[in-house]
Amino acid sequence: MTGRIGKTRNIFLVWLVWPFITLGVYHLVWWYKINRETKDLDDRIEVNPALSVLAITLGALIIVPPFVSIFKTGDRIARMQAGAGLPVTCSGILGLLLSFVFGLHTLYYQYELNRTWQELGAPEGALITLPARPDSGTAGPDQRAA
Repeated sequence: MTGRIGKTRNIFLVWLVWPFITLGVYHLVWWYKINRETKDLDDRIEVNPALSVLAITLGALIIVPPFVSIFKTGDRIARMQAGAGLPVTCSGILGLLLSFVFGLHTLYYQYELNRTWQELGAPEGALITLPARPDSGTAGPDQRAA
């Protein structure tokens, strides 16, 4: 199975500068892109990036959806790391907790993504072969819906 390497971004620009300059629009674009990148690398991860963005925007009216999206995005990054045969270092729980401290989940998730792309050692957009996982033939927690 092959996957596509995502973009390495400056964590401070993603967290503070671009969202400030664009009045928050960049954060929505970034959220869409990182959710799409998890699926681009490992197509066993089911995610609808547009729905993730909807959850952090209009979902805020119901209060709960943004927090679910933040947690699940961290979980997706962790599953992406595992699917690529790398040590799992990303935590959805930690991302959720960091979201309450100046929105640091953005910085944390981009750091984890950059680390993943660096460990895979291929340029942005490159196709790589992912290792076969022993549980790929069974429906389990790695194949649950997003």
